[in-house]
Amino acid sequence: MLECVVNLSEGRSASVLAALADAVGPDCLDVHTCRHHHRSVWTLVGETAPRALTRAAVDLLDVGSHTGAHPRFGVVDVVPFVALEGSTEHDALAARDRYARWAADELGLPCFLYGPERTLPEVRRGAFTTLAPDTGPGTPHPTAGAVAVGARPLLVAYNLWLADPDLDRARSVAREIRSPAVRALGLAVGDAVQVSTNLVDPLRVGPAEVFDAVARHVPIGRAELVGLVPDAVLAATPASRWTELDLSADVTIGARLRARAERPDREPGAR
Repeated sequence: MLECVVNLSEGRSASVLAALADAVGPDCLDVHTCRHHHRSVWTLVGETAPRALTRAAVDLLDVGSHTGAHPRFGVVDVVPFVALEGSTEHDALAARDRYARWAADELGLPCFLYGPERTLPEVRRGAFTTLAPDTGPGTPHPTAGAVAVGARPLLVAYNLWLADPDLDRARSVAREIRSPAVRALGLAVGDAVQVSTNLVDPLRVGPAEVFDAVARHVPIGRAELVGLVPDAVLAATPASRWTELDLSADVTIGARLRARAERPDREPGAR
């Protein structure tokens, strides 16, 4: 089974988000939205749901009118495929490449690949300058921009909101905690400030470790999990800290897959 964590440049309109959810159906495990980032993170399974969500987003959204705290270059900004139990890295790469060819051929979207070739930050830095799209036209789609399509291991997206909204301090802390296992940005989010992280090796540096790393520099107002965590990451985190870290037993990939299997609207045998 493959997971696909689609990042869309929409986090404000309830009616648009409802229409996008209708397009996806029961293969959605989780949706996390933020009006300040103007972004939504959709945890999906399989290859059909990411395509349905992409088509709906291209029809409904316009990156040219988008404003938000998070970096983006498209309405369907990031589409990473992740191998879950029973699948391999090769399966994720094959799904990535199929999606990129489909998005280019069917929707005219320029797609930049990331994974073994390069990282997502490298794509963001080089898109349309030092990097040409791997599939699709050589210029951005007029309303949908471009897509970064990846194959990657499981990661955890995790935000730490500072008690004192000092953006310079947040950026400084983000620089301090960056490592091969942690990508971090200091962002202004409305009237607040956060250190926004991707934990790319979450069994080595998980939510507890990054929380404590930031807390050594600045007081933290609250933690925020974006999306879901692998079961092993939750199991490695002391239960006594779950509330502080914005974790719980129902925010794991395994818990949502089990709930999906029990849904009455899911066809028997569907993947």
